Amino acid sequence: MIAALQVSQAIPTTPIELVTHATRVTQFVLIVLVVLSLISWGIMLSKWLELRGAERASRTFENEFTRATRLDQVRALAKRTPPSPFTRVFGRAADFLHDLRAGAARGGDGAEDAPLPNAPQGRLSGSQVEALRLLLDSESAAERDRLTRYIPALAMIGSVSPLIGLLGTVLGVIDAFIGIATRGSGNIGAIAPGVAEALIATAAALAVAIPAVFGYNLFAARINRIDGELDAFGTEIIAMMVREGQI
Repeated sequence: MIAALQVSQAIPTTPIELVTHATRVTQFVLIVLVVLSLISWGIMLSKWLELRGAERASRTFENEFTRATRLDQVRALAKRTPPSPFTRVFGRAADFLHDLRAGAARGGDGAEDAPLPNAPQGRLSGSQVEALRLLLDSESAAERDRLTRYIPALAMIGSVSPLIGLLGTVLGVIDAFIGIATRGSGNIGAIAPGVAEALIATAAALAVAIPAVFGYNLFAARINRIDGELDAFGTEIIAMMVREGQI
């Protein structure tokens, strides 16, 4: 009777007991998974705040941009609205145009980049328009890279965590069977606690991986949408220049 009571007390019945009764290797795996979970949740929280601010500022700028008809109006709008990917892209394009005007005032850098002989004053040549288009694409890519910083870590955590958990489970099961062989007991009551303690590593790994993968896909979709809007914004800038006769 006393022996049976001691056996029942030794059997873990709660998740906390499963962790405290687990082997050192399984506990080490669980610590690693806890660290990865904290990292992934920290990245998701920071990126959620960053993207929310960027989308809010971009929405404010876009709403005003749709009512603008000239580049001067857009330039004034970019100065009075909060910084966003759109204002930075437009600011880079404005700096490029300013440098072209300054170069033209000094006599230009060459016949190829100079305005066409029969073009209106200040009109851009074909090579200058192509350079502006490349500049807009480059700045849009830079904004995308800035927004995606640390997000690939979520994909890595989501793919590596189940493997780490599986490693902890396999090592825990091996230790459980070695203990059974050492004690010479093969009944289900002796096997089940060790296997349950080992499986807690797999459960913890899934608890880490699922939110990380979900967050990665959610943020990737939002950034893809912003990237597409930036490409369309660059096209609208060039179209506005066409309406003004600068191209």
